[in-house]
Amino acid sequence: MHMRILPITMVIGAALAAVQMQAQAPATASPAAPASQSSSPTAPDIRQPLNNLADQPPTHLGFVFDRSMLQAARNVLESQGMTPERAAASLTSISVDNYRYGQAASYSPESMAAIVTAYRAAGWKHLVNAHEPAADGQARRVSTDLWLHVTGSDIDGLTVMNRGPRDVSVIQVACDLNPLDLVHLGGHFGIPKVDPNAVMVAAPDGK
Repeated sequence: MHMRILPITMVIGAALAAVQMQAQAPATASPAAPASQSSSPTAPDIRQPLNNLADQPPTHLGFVFDRSMLQAARNVLESQGMTPERAAASLTSISVDNYRYGQAASYSPESMAAIVTAYRAAGWKHLVNAHEPAADGQARRVSTDLWLHVTGSDIDGLTVMNRGPRDVSVIQVACDLNPLDLVHLGGHFGIPKVDPNAVMVAAPDGK
């Protein structure tokens, strides 16, 4: 399956936007996590909402990077100037899921609500392409949604969803990266590409 790659301007702009949104959000107290709990956020389980985008469940093909694939991804970051120690701690996991529908999928706000709500409830920032028209049910071309989980000034979770007329690809990355680190993964390992002219902005309220 052909995968598209995130361009540099889109990744940096989206990441910086999410960091800014996090900085502007009002501070709230939260209980400390148990010492045994991983600091990486857990992305919501959106398999059932994805199954519901069409009358018939999609076929699904997915995989999680193994140790050698993760090391290859870290080597990319090292080749861009990141120290080996920093690169080793920068990527925790990468997963890729592809869904193929037997008929056109519906991306109306009502159909997407469960996915959007799940990420919002988990504290993720939703970004969309400002140049794309609002969802009206059927996709005519590939659209991209980006969710970022930000802690302080670092990105510790990334989900990219590409939505086509009958295909959805979801790439999820657990990481410890700043916005400029993130760009070095662009063009590698199946992270999808969007329109080079894309301008990623915060999704409207309720989206």
